[in-house]
Amino acid sequence: MLARRLIVCLDVKDGRVVKGVRFEGLRDMGDPVSLARRYEAEGADEVTFLDISATEESRATLWALVQRTAERLFIPLTVGGGVRTVEDAGRALRAGADKVCLNSAAVANPAVLTACAERFGSQAVVASIDAKREAHGWRVYTHGGRRRTDWDAVAWARECVRRGAGEVLLTSVDRDGLRQGYDVALTRAVSSSVDVPVIASGGAGSGEHVRDALREGGADAALVAGILHEGVTTVSALKATLRDNGIEIRSQG
Repeated sequence: MLARRLIVCLDVKDGRVVKGVRFEGLRDMGDPVSLARRYEAEGADEVTFLDISATEESRATLWALVQRTAERLFIPLTVGGGVRTVEDAGRALRAGADKVCLNSAAVANPAVLTACAERFGSQAVVASIDAKREAHGWRVYTHGGRRRTDWDAVAWARECVRRGAGEVLLTSVDRDGLRQGYDVALTRAVSSSVDVPVIASGGAGSGEHVRDALREGGADAALVAGILHEGVTTVSALKATLRDNGIEIRSQG
């Protein structure tokens, strides 16, 4: 297996990085460009921007932020939240993004995944899935975890890959922001069902949690946010913990 990746997530609202718990109670964490540069310097393998504002004005802000950030970064940049059409994906990629992330738009119109993959290549298309645990598995939710869908999370992940997604960003809404660990069972269920990389998201509180998502959950990468923004730990410290536990992780630089 290739070396695992540590990805820093920046939730962006009105041009600022924010963080909450279970997608609510958002707090200002700082400037996206400055934070992205800091995390790259610490050794982050990738940065993901997720625009959590839905207005046209916010999307225009997002494209400008993408361009400013891409001009300063040497690591891959993924952009989502403001990507709903092939045209949106094209704008993000032209602004400097390496990959685009589709969530609610893909559930509403799965064909957009195929259209983006055909236009830009599967390697540039990430299916973002927000899931909540139910009695017999996990249900896909959209619109920031507020709207329940008819899709089982594992089945939807398979469908996204069939439609052309080259990667799956899998977020546990139940665990998001709680720092109690990723939903390892959810991660394992999806990672064992698809043949593309799966990124575990939602719940990181320590290096051991990241280790569990990668080792027990079978994830190819882990997304981290709040514990970095608030100075609980650093990218380099997380990577050191992974190496100490025998997990091959990319080296800085």
